[in-house]
Amino acid sequence: MKKPIFTGSGVAIVTPFHGQKVNFEKLGELIDWQIEQKTDCIVICGTTGEASTMPDFEHLETISFAVNQVAGRVPVVAGTGSNDTHHAVRLSLEAKAHGADAILSVTPYYNKTTQEGLVRHFSYIADHVELPMIMYNVPSRTNLNMNPDTVCRLATHEYIYGLKECNISQVGDIISNCPEDFSVYSGEDGLVLPMLSMGGKGVISVMANILPTETHEIVAKFFADDILGSRALQLKVLALVNALFCETSPIPIKEAMNQMGLDVGACRLPLIEMSEKGRSQLTAELKNLGLIQ
Repeated sequence: MKKPIFTGSGVAIVTPFHGQKVNFEKLGELIDWQIEQKTDCIVICGTTGEASTMPDFEHLETISFAVNQVAGRVPVVAGTGSNDTHHAVRLSLEAKAHGADAILSVTPYYNKTTQEGLVRHFSYIADHVELPMIMYNVPSRTNLNMNPDTVCRLATHEYIYGLKECNISQVGDIISNCPEDFSVYSGEDGLVLPMLSMGGKGVISVMANILPTETHEIVAKFFADDILGSRALQLKVLALVNALFCETSPIPIKEAMNQMGLDVGACRLPLIEMSEKGRSQLTAELKNLGLIQ
């Protein structure tokens, strides 16, 4: 029986930069603050962490730092996905050696593959790494959807524990047909409650970078049978969520954090600063929630 890697809110934590280098002092502060504010899991070097612009040595150094900083207080899930299956294995084995509790592995992008190719890709990684894996289905970024039947075939693997799903239209089929010990997490901050209502275990969240307690509480209230309380929180943040994704993430979340004085630096190219229109929308929602003056 597989136990969930976590239940609740896993923050897809940003990687703070100082110039062109990772700002490890700031990353340590952010990790400690997240745990103090009830975040249930640290997801390091994912999409929000700009892992796609991090060379392997820096990627692994950041994972190692996060594991050491967390020091067992909550699980650490390391983003180690790649469109090169063997590269994903190498990164995952290194993350395992550095003490990560689990890996997050995205569907192959750019070269893509077939549904059978997805089964072989994820099975190969799981077979060779032997560490709990959360698969990541995000068609808007990869132009590749992992079908429910494919997910259910993979869900029986002893090391494939769950799925971060951004295509909510297929969540019902996945949860209905996968083993009960397979965990599904929302990949969309605006759809946490709907995902929970169909059997999800929580969220891997961008919003949690600035609202860690509230993101945790959306899930905690649901599981405490306070459905109205969970719904109220979900509805309260919807306008902010729209602003956080009005331009390519993590551009808006880093802008929000910098406006709040968290000083996480800029995104790396090819990501750039927000447009004036996007910044105005985001600033207004931050003010509406009292996150800035």
